[in-house]
Amino acid sequence: MRFIQVWRFITLMLAAFSLSLSMTHLLELPQRMQFDQQLWIRVTVIENIYRLFGTVGAFLEIAAILTASILVFLVRKHGSTFYWTLGGAMLLAIAFVSWMIFIAPINAEFAKWLTTPIPSTWIQYRDQWEYAHAANALLKIIGLSFLVISILVEIPKKRAV
Repeated sequence: MRFIQVWRFITLMLAAFSLSLSMTHLLELPQRMQFDQQLWIRVTVIENIYRLFGTVGAFLEIAAILTASILVFLVRKHGSTFYWTLGGAMLLAIAFVSWMIFIAPINAEFAKWLTTPIPSTWIQYRDQWEYAHAANALLKIIGLSFLVISILVEIPKKRAV
């Protein structure tokens, strides 16, 4: 197996692992939006069931972006493969930036709720947190799809015999 094939495999796996955490949020969204205040805050803030998403998830997301960025460089002379790879890497990076802009500040706010009263506007925080995670998952789905397409466009077509 050539180096570039191994690198593509690593990139795809890291992007898929990162997406798997985001898919959790997306799939839970309909049910979680029905939770009352007490249940939603207990599960999300107090019990912090997503604790490892911040550590393991951060590693996977940054690693996926880095490997995809290096892959862009490795395929820079591969025609349309380059553009699909660039698009995939950019979408993974945009997903991370969107997390920093829309989700990280809410996580910081949630940390305050452990020692201060829950604000009456808690539902606005919940909505931003839930819908930003859903948007993040969609960005990663498209990003991973672009990375897969970047490989598919390079597969030679069989010649008719």
